[in-house]
Amino acid sequence: MQHPDGYIEIRDRAKDIIISGGENISSIEVENALYTHPAVGLAAVVAMPDERWGEVPCAFVELAEGASATEDELLEHARAGLAGFQRPKKIVFGELPKTSTGKILKTELRKRI
Repeated sequence: MQHPDGYIEIRDRAKDIIISGGENISSIEVENALYTHPAVGLAAVVAMPDERWGEVPCAFVELAEGASATEDELLEHARAGLAGFQRPKKIVFGELPKTSTGKILKTELRKRI
């Protein structure tokens, strides 16, 4: 996306875009909304199959050390910054799979769904 001042903002890679009921959802936008919660250490969002919408966002969250949060709490938190169709429909807690350099392996998360 290019802003009027010429600034270019990358929203997501094509393979990470979630298409839900014809709407494009950037996994990065959903992850950024989750990161604003103090209990979230790491977050990754991938597409989850859905009978009605085709696919919907599913968030995988690794909580910050010593922090706690519930699925309902994070879903409510996401409500403030995301449209209804963008909000995750499910949140899975646990350690996220990473490469040796620390990059989250979304391919592994897709296999878990």
